[in-house]
Amino acid sequence: MNTERKRIAIVGAGGLGREVLMLLHQINAVTPKWDIIGFYDDAVPAQPHICGLPYLGKVVDLNNVDHQLYVTIAIGNCQAKTDVADRLLNPLLCFPVLVHPSVICRPEQENKLGEGTIVCQNSVLTTNVTLGRHVLLNLACTVGHDTVIGDFCSLMPQVAVSGCVRLGTGVYGGTNSTILQNCKVGAFSIIGAGAMVNSDLPSYCTAVGVPARIVKQTA
Repeated sequence: MNTERKRIAIVGAGGLGREVLMLLHQINAVTPKWDIIGFYDDAVPAQPHICGLPYLGKVVDLNNVDHQLYVTIAIGNCQAKTDVADRLLNPLLCFPVLVHPSVICRPEQENKLGEGTIVCQNSVLTTNVTLGRHVLLNLACTVGHDTVIGDFCSLMPQVAVSGCVRLGTGVYGGTNSTILQNCKVGAFSIIGAGAMVNSDLPSYCTAVGVPARIVKQTA
């Protein structure tokens, strides 16, 4: 059995980046898999090291890497995450799926997780769930049956998504928000913290409250 650890870098040296570092350490505690080499970020940090690991450069520098390298994008802002992924053109970069050991998501549940997706501690995916590329499910999120979550979505801690929901590309779910059965949310919409979505929402809107109401429309 090949036990060689794979080299991985974290894009994003802020709070979420440090949380993803913790996630990688927790994965390694169960199955030693990752050799974490450091952080990339366009904003140069004040100190040369973050949690004991070096700052390695800006995002564009990853396009100059001349060997296979795994990369995880630890950015919560959906548009910023999309922009970073679009800039990473180096074919030697790989984007692994990272799932905390506590997550309930087994093969027989027929869930599909796209490349670069991050699923954090105590989250639950029931059955026939599809997550697109570079999706973030933060701490203790729940996703019900037959739900489809589009590329670059970010769901913050304790977001509850019911069954048969459809989230378009780049939807942001604020902490402790709820999306009820059969609802559709359009691309790059924002659901405020604690909001409850009980009907469809268009793209590029911000919705808050219980039930959620649109307070901003940008397109």
